Amino acid sequence: MIANYNEKLREFISQLSYFPQTLALIWSANRRLTLVWAMLLVIQGLIPAGTVWLTRLLVNSLSAAIGAGVSIDNMRPVLVQASLMGATLALTNILQGIMTWVRTAQSEKTADYLSELIHGKLISIDLSFYEMPEYLDRLHQVSNDLKNRPLTLLENVGGLIQSSITLLAMGAILLPYGAWLPLLLVGSTLPAFFVLLRTNRRFHSWWLQSTPDHRWVDYYDAVLSGDIFAAELRLFDLGAHFKQAYQQLRSVLRKEKLNLIKKQGIARLWASIFGLSVSGGAMAWMVWRAFLGQVTLGDLALFYQVFNKGQHLLASFLGNIGNVYTSTLFLGKLFEFLALQPKITDPKVPITAPTRLKKGICFRQITFRYPGSKKAALKNFNCSIPAGKIVAIVGTNGAGKTTLMKLLCRFYDPQAGSIELDGHNLRNFRVVKLRRMISAIFQFPLMHVATASENIAIGDLQAELSHRDIETAARKAGAHEFIDKLPDGYDTLLNKYFPKGVNISGGEQQRLSLARAYVKNSPILILDEPTSLIDSWGAIDWFERFKKLAAGRTSILITHSLTIAKNADLIYVMDSGKIVESGTHAELLSISGRYATSWYAQFNSNPELIDFNKKRSRIKAKAPVNIIKTSDALLKVS
Repeated sequence: MIANYNEKLREFISQLSYFPQTLALIWSANRRLTLVWAMLLVIQGLIPAGTVWLTRLLVNSLSAAIGAGVSIDNMRPVLVQASLMGATLALTNILQGIMTWVRTAQSEKTADYLSELIHGKLISIDLSFYEMPEYLDRLHQVSNDLKNRPLTLLENVGGLIQSSITLLAMGAILLPYGAWLPLLLVGSTLPAFFVLLRTNRRFHSWWLQSTPDHRWVDYYDAVLSGDIFAAELRLFDLGAHFKQAYQQLRSVLRKEKLNLIKKQGIARLWASIFGLSVSGGAMAWMVWRAFLGQVTLGDLALFYQVFNKGQHLLASFLGNIGNVYTSTLFLGKLFEFLALQPKITDPKVPITAPTRLKKGICFRQITFRYPGSKKAALKNFNCSIPAGKIVAIVGTNGAGKTTLMKLLCRFYDPQAGSIELDGHNLRNFRVVKLRRMISAIFQFPLMHVATASENIAIGDLQAELSHRDIETAARKAGAHEFIDKLPDGYDTLLNKYFPKGVNISGGEQQRLSLARAYVKNSPILILDEPTSLIDSWGAIDWFERFKKLAAGRTSILITHSLTIAKNADLIYVMDSGKIVESGTHAELLSISGRYATSWYAQFNSNPELIDFNKKRSRIKAKAPVNIIKTSDALLKVS
């Protein structure tokens, strides 16, 4: 039992070690406000002791003046002390109003400062963190508690400082009546303090253990309220299922929390009964002395106020220690989160990134596993991407195609091997410079809640693009036509998240992402299923525009569509994390391997293309020249 007690004591002390960091955090948020806040705490801490002392003087003056007649000389001491008492009460009210504003301002500043720290950490950590449930739990703990924790922390720290000052002053007032009285005052509140520490530790442990359940609750709520789930929720009649799952989990969490509060309430009741008994005994002792004539009525009034207020203040003081301890338990998670360090970092001596590739990209003996996975996504992988060429990478799902893109962007580093740009390991470049060399179009492009113009400009915010530059990029990408038809043209807000916003189709989003690639003049282009949301007719036009964009750049085209891949300068076929075939479209057909099998299966399974091919000669013989050109374009892509 003693060992358990010592362990809890060490844990308590270790958690209080976050207290200096907490004060440093408050100080860093806003130094001027912190100084004003501290001065007000000192003044407010001294006022209660001054009020008690003035009460003693006023009561003794009244006792002396009673029966002495009404005269200026008799009333002067009473009036002076009453005036001082009134001024003190007025000052208290004024300071409370000022303190409310200062505390709120400081809380807002602290919350914004914490948000800045958290957001800075979020944009610096590796992509791999988002694939670890324990990190997501920690992020939930930090983000979910950010809204109210700064104000709670400030109130607790402020209350602790103010109560300390007041208690020291009250203790000095009590000493003449008995040196043991301050000790009795402390002893009467210790049970409540230990109850608070115990219940707060229990609540914090429950909060940590229930974090995954709280995240599930958030997920169910997102499914029930989010627009991306709305269609399937209705089509498959999933509403009742997710609603029930949400309510069941909330019921468990609610019962657990209420049970903790119930136990806390019972323990606090017994602690308060003990404190009241001690307080009553001390007051009875003081009244007995008054009957014996050993103290005056003023002393009795002073003792009552000091002991009564002192007990409440000490309870508040110890409670604030407990609450600060609890806050440091929560803030401990914040400090742990802020201490996270990315593994994808700049080299000590970075080399200059090239503006254009001369040799190309080379993957050498790459072995890579995703965090927490035992299976290698790539193993002893080798591949070369010639500079200035369009290279298509095709293969089944899970072959490792998208992994190549993530490694090239240095979202991850391989466990073995190296990736080279013109013979230089990409780890030798600064991360931000490397990523400026790359434009990427993802399979599901992200449309920000911003205007169409802003969504294109996001491709390169450092370029300070004019409206003409943005429109030129949109025209080259084939996006100008649909943008021009939007309610406010390029100034139309995309996404219906806010009033006057509009949604655009998936194909239009992919064209907009192509426009982003135009405005970012990068030497490397990576496209992951860039036409997955575009119809076959639009894919023809898209690829012709892409070839103009790719001129002079090194381009990697990840696709399932062999009709798009066939036009690449070089095609790699991947399977199980390795290159199994490579060559041009014609070369791959000639070897009758996987690519050829997939090509003929894809082509022969499309009756419309077969029928179109059979009728091609008749179309050429009878149709005007413009239709013949359209026919040839279709067959070229198909």
